[in-house]
Amino acid sequence: MRKATFLSLACGLGLALPVMIAAAAPTGQARREIARLMDGLSNSQCEFQRNGKWYGRADARAHLQRKYDYLLKRDLVDTAEQFIERAASRSSLSGRAYRVRCPGEPEQDAGNWFLARLKALRGSGAPSP
Repeated sequence: MRKATFLSLACGLGLALPVMIAAAAPTGQARREIARLMDGLSNSQCEFQRNGKWYGRADARAHLQRKYDYLLKRDLVDTAEQFIERAASRSSLSGRAYRVRCPGEPEQDAGNWFLARLKALRGSGAPSP
């Protein structure tokens, strides 16, 4: 009986306690990095594949922007790495990895492509716009 009473009390208290969820909010630096990553795709000669179909860079940019806006509205992204993982790596509907193909380079997963560009961005020492 004591176990049941303790369990009931613990559950009751657990339901009464507020649940705190940390809201994500990208810093200015993260927003600039994400913008530069998308600009990098837009200004490249690369194509972007999602769900088996290849798209030009303008369509790819628009798609990634919609996904990024969705994540921002729900406070689900606060770093460039999270943007890459949650928006630029795979389809939210099918789960299939996005791909990128650029002239003179082997086709690769989009997540890897964006991570390499992020590393180059950070290593360049160039100020973010």
